[in-house]
Amino acid sequence: MNRLVEIRSYKLKPGSSERFHELVVTRSLPLLRAWHMEVVAYGPSLDDADGYFLIRAYDSLEHLQSSHQAFYGSDDWRKGPRQSIIDLIETDWNAVLWLTPEAVNAIRSSPGNNPG
Repeated sequence: MNRLVEIRSYKLKPGSSERFHELVVTRSLPLLRAWHMEVVAYGPSLDDADGYFLIRAYDSLEHLQSSHQAFYGSDDWRKGPRQSIIDLIETDWNAVLWLTPEAVNAIRSSPGNNPG
């Protein structure tokens, strides 16, 4: 069954990438996992010192939307690391596309990526 993959790209404020990565690893990822969100890969961009990405997979568009609504509306996120993470982001954008399970696994195991 194909997976709906969301690629979140972030342009971070200059000089904030190390702090952002630390917050993702120590605060955001544990929450995403607790809320049963499938993180495929994440990490700093290979070509931009202020770039960062987060890739997640879902069963359908409805699954993505309900997961986002539940997670981003939760006190865990809103009263947790939300503000400290948002403060480091200059801009962000998403792309959502269907990929085969093999493509998702290839992304997960790509060199240089932090597997989710």
